[in-house]
Amino acid sequence: MIHLTASTPIRVATDRADFRKGIDGFVALCQHDLQQNPRSGTLYVFLNRNATMVRILAYDQHGPGYWLMTKRLSKGHYRGWPGGSSPLSPMQAHRLRQLLSGAVDSRDD
Repeated sequence: MIHLTASTPIRVATDRADFRKGIDGFVALCQHDLQQNPRSGTLYVFLNRNATMVRILAYDQHGPGYWLMTKRLSKGHYRGWPGGSSPLSPMQAHRLRQLLSGAVDSRDD
């Protein structure tokens, strides 16, 4: 089970990700490209090229095993995605909830 609380460490990838990858591909992306330990308890959040899908990689330490969650919008695009020169941006749980709950740009329909 994944618990999203105010103390959950969350890192958002600022670059778009290739969503043809599966769990192993996102684990490798975290380890090699982002220099992160995907088993650390941190949630890693990725956006696809078209800004219509989000994927979250998490390691369930109680399982143990990986979760790869996907949310795809039926219409519109995600907006307000963090940018910057760093490949990862920290995010608070309440902000991630806002993004996932439908913070979409309906003008793109």
